Amino acid sequence: MPLPLSPAFFDRDPTRVARELLGSTLVRVLPGGERLAGRVVEAEAYDCPRDPACSAGRFHLVRTVAMAIPPGHWLFWSAHGHPLLQVACREEGVSASVLIRALEPLEGLGTMLTHRPVTRERDLTNGPAKLVYALGLDPAVVAGLPVNGPTLHLLPGEPLPDERVEVTARVGILAGKNLPWRFLIRGNPWVSPAVPSMELSAGVTGAEG
Repeated sequence: MPLPLSPAFFDRDPTRVARELLGSTLVRVLPGGERLAGRVVEAEAYDCPRDPACSAGRFHLVRTVAMAIPPGHWLFWSAHGHPLLQVACREEGVSASVLIRALEPLEGLGTMLTHRPVTRERDLTNGPAKLVYALGLDPAVVAGLPVNGPTLHLLPGEPLPDERVEVTARVGILAGKNLPWRFLIRGNPWVSPAVPSMELSAGVTGAEG
């Protein structure tokens, strides 16, 4: 089995990290030893030094400061009262991160469904808040832990060729809505149904997944 991705993997441009996280496996190990795992099929980058979303209301000051932790450590932000899982990027003191937006369940599906009962299995982890609830993550416990810890870590996957990756604008922002910083595995049914901000502002209807 490959070793988990180390914090050093995240000490760089979050757009590169987000693209390369596609196909990796997020693993949660429960206290009794059961593994819950899912393939990362969608991720977004946030890079406050050059990101209009950071200075135009997408982040408040406390949130931006929370992102400026050492690279390769877990953190959360809250959207509409729901926790969203991120990993800090770049060097300590710089506010940058990758948001994990959707997973394809691989292990522990039954337990995930007890954490978050749904009618359609594809709705279980096809959104950033959904996957947090399905994995039973407690932000108060996880936030600040290194990304290669024993109870929550990312295993590398096979590199994906460009033709299997779709790149779009991010979801739910106004400033920086044109930046192509959302990455997803093309055609994967577990990708969130959310509409990119650029399309939404042009009159396309849709909702966050």
